Amino acid sequence: MVNIIEMPEITSPTIANQPAPSPEPGVERAMIEIEDVDFSYGTHQVLHDVSLSVPARAVTAFIGPSGCGKTTLLRCLNRMNDLIDGAQITKGSIRIEGTDINASSVDVVDLRRRVGMVFQKSNPFPKSIYDNVAYGLRIAGVTKRSLIDEAVEKSLRSAALWEEVKDRLHVSGYGLSGGQQQRLCIARALAVEPEIVLMDEPCSALDPIATAKVEELIRQLKEQYTIVIVTHNMQQAGRCSDRTAFFYLGRLIEVDDTAKIFSNPGQRQTEEYITGRFG
Repeated sequence: MVNIIEMPEITSPTIANQPAPSPEPGVERAMIEIEDVDFSYGTHQVLHDVSLSVPARAVTAFIGPSGCGKTTLLRCLNRMNDLIDGAQITKGSIRIEGTDINASSVDVVDLRRRVGMVFQKSNPFPKSIYDNVAYGLRIAGVTKRSLIDEAVEKSLRSAALWEEVKDRLHVSGYGLSGGQQQRLCIARALAVEPEIVLMDEPCSALDPIATAKVEELIRQLKEQYTIVIVTHNMQQAGRCSDRTAFFYLGRLIEVDDTAKIFSNPGQRQTEEYITGRFG
């Protein structure tokens, strides 16, 4: 069992000006609210009128065939698409705890601390295991060695990696297996105390044993984090997620509890996709 442990506090500006209102009794609190979003790469529109709420401390899976816009939407949630010339939201808004993340007043560096990301291909830095995890802390201005040591250990424990690497923290991260490298990247994301963790096909390059470890980790991390995962693997979505959103040709076709999506979808296109008739 992985222990999810409080990280040392990192002082940095927050994008939220005030706390989000408490939900009504019996209503899940929405951490992320996507409203009427259109998104384009230059003149090519790839998202059309997408509206979606992502609940706090749960796993939400984005599924759909290649090119349907799910990764583009994921990258909108921490403004990674800002790095692409001509890429922009042309209509609608994305709010995290009530704050429009595309407002001019938002500190993008702080946003990306709050909204961590794990990519499809594990991408450890050419540094030691220790320095990979400590990197974000140092960028955030943490200099006290004892705080960094504590955060590195806790992050590696949270990523179910500590016992495997505790005796070789100063060995290159490149010396780890593929599954271990992906968990190292997860530890690196957790070290800076995010509230949301985005995962883009985190198991696509892993073998079944490593995939099972990452999936178990995802299920445990939702106790502390809001997680959004993009996956082509229907079984993985079924195993890991609480809610599933199905996209097709840049449109959100259906979103519901994962059990309902897979047992009794409300839309014909959803049923045809999950039963393998196309995709």
